[in-house]
Amino acid sequence: MWNDLWEHHRGKVIGVAGGVFFGFIYLFFGFWDMLIFGWIVGIGLYIGNKLDRKESFVMLEDIWRYLTQKWRMFR
Repeated sequence: MWNDLWEHHRGKVIGVAGGVFFGFIYLFFGFWDMLIFGWIVGIGLYIGNKLDRKESFVMLEDIWRYLTQKWRMFR
């Protein structure tokens, strides 16, 4: 089971493991930081999912396209 998970979902496993690791650091500091823990694990899952699909997890082109279209009316 673990080998199958590692072979097919390596990015998600690494992302969640990284999120859990950094989340545990915050977990020891209080309740509100526990909410940050869940957020960090979610970010790790998101990045890992993007890595599994071989997609860019930073959408710089989309952000640049949005900003250039938004400010085009001032030209």
